[in-house]
Amino acid sequence: MNRPIFVILAEGKLGLETSKTAASTIRYLPDRVAAVIDSLHAGLTTHDVLGTGGGIPVVSSLAEALAVDGETPQALLVGVANRGGTIPTEHRPVLLEAVGAGLDVWSGLHERLADDPDLVARARQQGVRLVDLRDPPADLPVGTGLALGTDAFRVLTVGTDCNVGKMTASLEIRRALQERGVDARFAGTGQSGIVIDGAGIPVDAVVSDFVSGAAERITLEAAEGADVVLVEGQGSLFHPGYSAVTLGLLHGSMPHAMILCWMPGRTKVYGGGYEWMDLPSPAAAIEAYEEAMRWVAPQLDSGVIALSANTYDLSEDEARRVVEEAGVATGLPSTDPVRFGAEPLAEAIERAWRGRQSPE
Repeated sequence: MNRPIFVILAEGKLGLETSKTAASTIRYLPDRVAAVIDSLHAGLTTHDVLGTGGGIPVVSSLAEALAVDGETPQALLVGVANRGGTIPTEHRPVLLEAVGAGLDVWSGLHERLADDPDLVARARQQGVRLVDLRDPPADLPVGTGLALGTDAFRVLTVGTDCNVGKMTASLEIRRALQERGVDARFAGTGQSGIVIDGAGIPVDAVVSDFVSGAAERITLEAAEGADVVLVEGQGSLFHPGYSAVTLGLLHGSMPHAMILCWMPGRTKVYGGGYEWMDLPSPAAAIEAYEEAMRWVAPQLDSGVIALSANTYDLSEDEARRVVEEAGVATGLPSTDPVRFGAEPLAEAIERAWRGRQSPE
């Protein structure tokens, strides 16, 4: 998948949690982002708002974005991933304006661009593309455990909740492993990971019977010739809204090992309407994920081997304290891979991988 120069639409929502697709693209593809549209933060840079992306300007309109000095944008990327995945009403005029200006439009929302007749007609007239990132293949199978046959060491990022940094942890670990000389691959399962890596299947848009088959397929594809495959996790076994996709990923990718992602500053399940549900401790989450793997593949002895924390909302001293305490409580390597580096996670994976190659 060729990635163009983007203008990112994050109107009113530019933030690490409120515009995940925007924030992730800015972090990992800053050279592909010309500007970000968000009138609430216009005049600032993405570094001012997100702490990443350098001097990428935040502007108040598409016209301003197209006037920014630098490479000419070729596409508008919808940078928000709201609950339910509908296109915000206030975004529609901007999408039509972008198409009228000759830009492709990319969206990872569940509501498909291709289902909007006005947008389709204008795109056809202008000769531009509408790219629905949440558009899974039509020929997905039911999972049958084929991932068990791969030679690559399979690692799945799992979480105590949704939106805790599973994709970010996977990408940071891949970079750290590659720096150690390990051929590590990333298997994208969500719209942001697909934009960044250029491949993958959006598993939360797959009919439930085929989620494990989708996970199986991307694991097999990424594993070919690789030492380690990092499968991007989604949702959480503990999230009432998104646990189904988590279980399908778990049983489709058949991980040898898991990295548990969590957000120490969060106490309730993410999203409106879940105030009644407390989040589990890392130790309780580890027990649940390891038990879920024993249901289908006890022979793997698959376990959580390290903890990845998302501490952006904590002070540095507080972040270090909670990361260290979690490591002591679980006996596992623990870090915030963005803030403190992914090396402890990469080291744990390499040790587990080499241990399976040469068991004592």
